[in-house]
Amino acid sequence: MMAARWIRTGAVLLLGGATGFYHSIKLSLDQRTLAQADLGSDGSQVNLTLYQYDRCVACSQLRAFLDYYGIEYRTQHVKWSQYRSVPVLTIEGEDSLELNDASVIISAMKTCMIDRRRSLSEVISFYPLLTSNNFFGQEVTEFSNKYWVMLNEIAVESVYPSKNARKEEVRWRRWTDEWLLHLVSPNVFRTPSEALAAYGLIVQEGQFGPVEGVLVKYVGAVTMFLLSKLLKVWYRLQDDVREDLYSAVNEWVTAIGHRRKFMGGDEPNLADLSVFGVLRAIEGLQAFDDIMEKTKVKKWYLAMEKATEEHHGQSEALTSVKSQSASVS
Repeated sequence: MMAARWIRTGAVLLLGGATGFYHSIKLSLDQRTLAQADLGSDGSQVNLTLYQYDRCVACSQLRAFLDYYGIEYRTQHVKWSQYRSVPVLTIEGEDSLELNDASVIISAMKTCMIDRRRSLSEVISFYPLLTSNNFFGQEVTEFSNKYWVMLNEIAVESVYPSKNARKEEVRWRRWTDEWLLHLVSPNVFRTPSEALAAYGLIVQEGQFGPVEGVLVKYVGAVTMFLLSKLLKVWYRLQDDVREDLYSAVNEWVTAIGHRRKFMGGDEPNLADLSVFGVLRAIEGLQAFDDIMEKTKVKKWYLAMEKATEEHHGQSEALTSVKSQSASVS
């Protein structure tokens, strides 16, 4: 059971054992409200803080979403903190809200951007937390509907060019979390030298003291190198795990096709942002360089990078709101 727990943890996060365990955080929603219209438009009314570490894949996915839509937030680097899992997004205004599942946060925020009549805490209730037992008999939790932007039929027609486009977005967001994300750790920590290089960046980008930095780098690198071998077996990867990563990335590019710039068409959709967040988390590492060289993803990635840096989503969100208002009237 302990091995299984480590496997799940390492598969979801790029960082591993050397960063320590975190105490659990509760999802507190009762009587906590926030007008989504304030997000990204009036920083004086609402403050967003993202508790994260730079090389956490899920954190990178959430940052990609916030950056693309130009939503202002500040980051708080997590080391030996009270949080067991990241990202954790805290929203402070007249009331406060804490959320800690990247896909749910993205879906809920996107819903509120389109349907301004709903508060974020109200929308969060559309993603109930379900409990079940896994293969090992352990209790696990999962959010229902987490990949769906929760809209009425009028809004769906105004935002998505077709019903297939909405289903395609959901499918590839799920694919990203259930497959592409799990290829990260086996590839980033594939060899001892790659593991050391990865943790060298983690220490460089984090706020570690000299002694603590050495401990994190070497203990973390050894831990994750060994864990990557378990993950290779667990996910039945090829002897050279890089081949699985190449195949997954090329599968994504093939799904976009030659006629579209992004999965979302002229502008990225949530699936684009999800995949981009995963790949951006490993930028600067050997696995990333190999992907850029040996797959067909570079053109798309550079276009995503530009769209995110320029906050293209700000104008897209405004268009969605106007379109929704016109449809309702």
